[in-house]
Amino acid sequence: MLARQDALDPFPSLHKMTKTDASFDTRWFAHRGGGDAAPENTLAAFEVGFKAGFRAFECDVKRSADGVLWLLHDDTLDRTTDARGPAAPWRWENLQLADAGSWHSAAFKGEPPASLDQVLDFAARHAVWLNLEIKSNPGEDAVTGEAVARRAVQWAAAHPAAPAPLLSSFSLVALQAARDALDALNAALPLAFLAEDYSASALAQAVALRAEGLHTDWQQVTPEAVAAVHAAGLTLRAYTVNQREVAQRLLAMGLDGLFTDRMDLPRGA
Repeated sequence: MLARQDALDPFPSLHKMTKTDASFDTRWFAHRGGGDAAPENTLAAFEVGFKAGFRAFECDVKRSADGVLWLLHDDTLDRTTDARGPAAPWRWENLQLADAGSWHSAAFKGEPPASLDQVLDFAARHAVWLNLEIKSNPGEDAVTGEAVARRAVQWAAAHPAAPAPLLSSFSLVALQAARDALDALNAALPLAFLAEDYSASALAQAVALRAEGLHTDWQQVTPEAVAAVHAAGLTLRAYTVNQREVAQRLLAMGLDGLFTDRMDLPRGA
């Protein structure tokens, strides 16, 4: 297997800066755009994360009823918008009318949900790295995995100077569909398998997908896990790390990246 940095780093110029320039430390991903500092999966969240110094961002992508790729973590709209019920039946023209900010705080009242294209525009403007987690509506894993992969490939081809998006999912079906789409397009975008529990089986599944990385709960990370993942030629990242001492310990182990809700956490870690 090719060396991790030579074969899999989507933006090596950024990676080489991580040790010396904190503002370009792409080991740190702003969880859902802006962590707990802004309403998740909105453009406002990405702006907050960017102003805090983040240059790598994670977000959740699913399909609207009319096939538009947009950002939402849950299967339902209740927790993070003023709308109610399952998200799957909603068309994009109606989703844009929802308030996705007021649940967080009055400062973000009226903030609409974000489409994937809007987030890709943000990434193009700022040359930041995106981790697009495929978060399908129930029963839509394969179609969403393929759609996200195809759109990401199209965007990456149009923006060769920007970091290639990293596609991830807990769903092996979604990731396999993404892998098949990438292969059909002869594209080399990186994939990562999300596994709540680290295991040799999870690592083997990531390798079988020809993934760039494995993402797992931070409590699953041990020196042995780091060594095993690296020996397989993959990167290991952990979610969701919100304590400085935990971040320091994991990075000292050799963890390749982490996701955080704390926009202040990279400073001093």
